Amino acid sequence: MRLNKYLADCGVDSRRNCDEIIAQGRVKVNGKTVTRLGVDVDPENDSVSLDGRRLRQKRRDVYVMLHKPKGVVCTAKDDKGRKTVLDLVDVKARLFPVGRLDYDTEGLLLLTTDGQLAQTLTHPSHHIPKTYVARIFGELSEEEEKSLEKGVLLDGALTQPASVKVVEKDERTSRIEITIFEGRNRQVRRMLESVGKDVEFLKRVSVGELRLGGLSRGKYRFLTEKEINYLKSL
Repeated sequence: MRLNKYLADCGVDSRRNCDEIIAQGRVKVNGKTVTRLGVDVDPENDSVSLDGRRLRQKRRDVYVMLHKPKGVVCTAKDDKGRKTVLDLVDVKARLFPVGRLDYDTEGLLLLTTDGQLAQTLTHPSHHIPKTYVARIFGELSEEEEKSLEKGVLLDGALTQPASVKVVEKDERTSRIEITIFEGRNRQVRRMLESVGKDVEFLKRVSVGELRLGGLSRGKYRFLTEKEINYLKSL
């Protein structure tokens, strides 16, 4: 890594201004003053100091979107030996999931090293919409649909108003789209069960403006800078 970039990553100044600081003889690499521009350093092994104070890179948080498959748990380790979401992500960072998807549910799951952001996104006061596609046995009546939208009783408390839309149906099942604004345990399944509907398939397709899109089951990608800024704006 170029020395000026390393200094910038440590929060010293912009790269251009860091060039000036280097030229002023204020920077040492492994105890030796460096004034020449374009020098490379190894962030893992070289010691870099500014005005006698050793510098360390600021940790860069990692933000990942995973298409969690069914049959995978949202924990770092599982005492039953089941596959976890971290087994699917080859990233050298201490990631943890933002919220949960239950064992039998697939879809969009965010993982990050940014604990503060994760706490913000999962806090019920922020009302971030999460949209699921469900396939249920039978049909959803107009009365049942309105009941889900107004709120159903779970654990002694009504769920917040939801958005429900029947997308298609056949002789055996119906495909519905449901958007919720909170994150109770197994909430969508339990909401549907509360109106007598068994769920055959459940998939989360979006969190806020972030959509799963064409990301294949079991695959992941890093969030773009725009997506990260969007999440932080929430």
